[in-house]
Amino acid sequence: MKAVIMAGGEGTRLRPLTMSQPKPMLPMANRPMAEHVLGLLRNHGFDEIVVTVAYLANTIRTYFGDGSEFGVRIVYATEETPLGTAGSVLNARDELTERFLVISGDVLTDVDLGELVRAHDAAGAVATLALKAMENPLEFGIVITDPDGRVARFLEKPTWGQVFSDTVNTGIYVLEPEVLDVIEPGRAVDFSSEVFPALLAGGARIQGCLTDRYWEDVGTLDAYLRAHADILDAKVGLRVDAFPVRPGVFVGEGVEIDPTAEVEAPALIGANCRVGPHARIGPYAVLGVNVRVGEGAELVRTVVHDNCYLGARVRARGSVVGRSCELRQGARLDEGAVLGDGCRVGADALIAASVKVYPSKTVEEGALVTTSVVWESRAARALFGRVGVTGLANVDLSPELAVRVAMAYATALPKGSTIAVSRDSSRAARVLKRAVMVGVNAAGLNVEDLEAATVPVTRFQVRSGQSRGGVTIRLDPDDPQSVVIRFLDAEGNDLDDAAKRAVERLYYREESRRVLASEIGDIEFPPRTAELYTLALVRDVDLERIRAARFKLVLDYAYGTASLVMPSVLAKLGAEVLVVNPLVSTPGVIGYDRDVHTARLAELVRSSGAHLGAVIAPDGERLWLVDDTGHVLDDTESLLLLTSLVTAARRGARVAAPVNATRAVAEICARAGATLACTTLGGAAVAGEHDPADADLVADTRGGFAFPAHLRAPDAVAALVHLLELASADGRALSEVVASLPATFVAHEEVATPFELKGSVMRHVLERARAEDLVLVDGVKCVDGDGTWTLVAPDAVRPTTHVYAEGWSGPDATERVARAAGEVRRILQLS
Repeated sequence: MKAVIMAGGEGTRLRPLTMSQPKPMLPMANRPMAEHVLGLLRNHGFDEIVVTVAYLANTIRTYFGDGSEFGVRIVYATEETPLGTAGSVLNARDELTERFLVISGDVLTDVDLGELVRAHDAAGAVATLALKAMENPLEFGIVITDPDGRVARFLEKPTWGQVFSDTVNTGIYVLEPEVLDVIEPGRAVDFSSEVFPALLAGGARIQGCLTDRYWEDVGTLDAYLRAHADILDAKVGLRVDAFPVRPGVFVGEGVEIDPTAEVEAPALIGANCRVGPHARIGPYAVLGVNVRVGEGAELVRTVVHDNCYLGARVRARGSVVGRSCELRQGARLDEGAVLGDGCRVGADALIAASVKVYPSKTVEEGALVTTSVVWESRAARALFGRVGVTGLANVDLSPELAVRVAMAYATALPKGSTIAVSRDSSRAARVLKRAVMVGVNAAGLNVEDLEAATVPVTRFQVRSGQSRGGVTIRLDPDDPQSVVIRFLDAEGNDLDDAAKRAVERLYYREESRRVLASEIGDIEFPPRTAELYTLALVRDVDLERIRAARFKLVLDYAYGTASLVMPSVLAKLGAEVLVVNPLVSTPGVIGYDRDVHTARLAELVRSSGAHLGAVIAPDGERLWLVDDTGHVLDDTESLLLLTSLVTAARRGARVAAPVNATRAVAEICARAGATLACTTLGGAAVAGEHDPADADLVADTRGGFAFPAHLRAPDAVAALVHLLELASADGRALSEVVASLPATFVAHEEVATPFELKGSVMRHVLERARAEDLVLVDGVKCVDGDGTWTLVAPDAVRPTTHVYAEGWSGPDATERVARAAGEVRRILQLS
């Protein structure tokens, strides 16, 4: 006996979940609904199946194939235009020459199909319908039967005044082939409203078979959640593809659950999921395959489909999250909220109750969404972030994306060129580095593989060798779950905006170069890179003066790749050195806490009587200092220290510092007769006519220092070596220099600002500016006559406006920044 699965419906009431997949393919306990129906048929002896398809038919065909993997034989009948329930079955008439069963592919049921067939045989009917008593029959077709079970009347979607029975049509039928003769071909025909009433009118016997088994028409989002709850409560006989680890809790293969996480029954966690510390899963939560749940997240009565990322402190209640969605930390989904496939929800955004976000939409950080997002879509504003292409490892930033971006970058360079490629010690960076090299080679470029190396060493190799550019892949310093791919130009600097836009155009237009097999690039391993870097570095300093000072140092390599180059550098300095965290370690980098480790370093400096302590950040770019008394310098003190020493040692020195740097930098430069140039907040570009290559010191406000004679970008190792030279020339203990530095009071606040309003905000800020001096390097900086200032600058990547202010005291700076931030908020309210 054959069976027909009707799988052609669009499932409009289940949108947005059905926008990118047909309703029968929606996961139910991590398997498509149609697969559960197929299993029910197979278990009752139906092994020849006809599947009627229409909407997104290839999705169904690709998944089920010919049915051999599922123990049945499947053929497909395709509707070119909608034919209704009966018309779709008639479309498969060539396969239906004997009695057959019809069932919908989008129901959840464990109906005894054998009982239905036996009832059909016993009654001698042309059609037998499975009936179910429902508390609320209004949404279904009511069937009225005689005492012997013979159907007397059909009533489709009645009102309460028309309800004479609570038995509804389940859409499961046993039919004789002659039923097909009643169906008019070439148009949409429905069984309940047309075919069955016509058969009754002709005197044919239609039998009703009342079942007490579970049946749910999963036609709405509420029904979808309810069906999952019924599965978890074991109200329906359904195979769950997971292991019962305790009553009501099912866990798939390869699942990792932190010991501090709480899984409350009933709950289902699909294969290869990862649940972070202090997360709460359940009750009535279902996680699909390969879902990552961050620390402190909470999911209650929520269904999450496959391959989703839910960051720390995400909250979801009574919600559905489609495939491959990403919810950043602090995002919240209220009761009834639904995300379509591929949506991205920014940090601390709120999706209000019953809001539907359609597939591939982006909700910005901090947004409050109170109406459904259907057509609007904010695509990624740019491929590049502040310093490179950044994203969650293997979520945003996958090997596939890395290959495509690398090919676009390589296409912008001449075929046959060479670039240098490096990484940190993390496995994520290792995987993405291999993908980058594949893309670069495929576009006809050769690769100098530096393996694990710091960013400055990579820059040096590009600048000093034959490379026309470089790529370095490493964990994001601000988010160890994310990876950043940084692209370098021929001078070893990060790509400028024009070069980034050129790469983006090639990427989005898919115009990357693909060379012939004979032109595919090669991979080389350059020798002596660390040695050549060291020789170039020590040529720029008075090595004999450093050696004569006989420094005693305590250094922390922060588990980074600086440990691979520091031995050759220290060998030249003649210093007595105590090193902590000297080994490359990804877990060490991920768990590294600056405050904790600098405090420990300070204790070692005091106990050992060292001249100074220094932490070289894992990326090798930032330097954090401890003076000889064990005082940990903050980033502003380090900036002032280096500025003071450079301007004292070098007559007419040239210094470049960001526009948000304290006015004390300018005061130090003025006293020493040095020149100061303003750079952008990131320190990436110098304003005015000053060239960074001519500066003696280029600094940012986060511990990054560049000595352009060596490299034009931050280099912690070079900064440390130059600091030793400057300290030996100054002659004072580092603590004495620090004590002579002026006190500074700079405050910072962020104001959430939608991208589309940033321009308006900055225009109003500039119009309202009333100051003796305006600096328009990056944002609007108002400098008052007494030297205090306020800076308002939009963030280039996030929906945020930065507000900085410097005052004469801590409370004064805090009051100034609060006043300026309040003005920005008022502008936003009026926009």
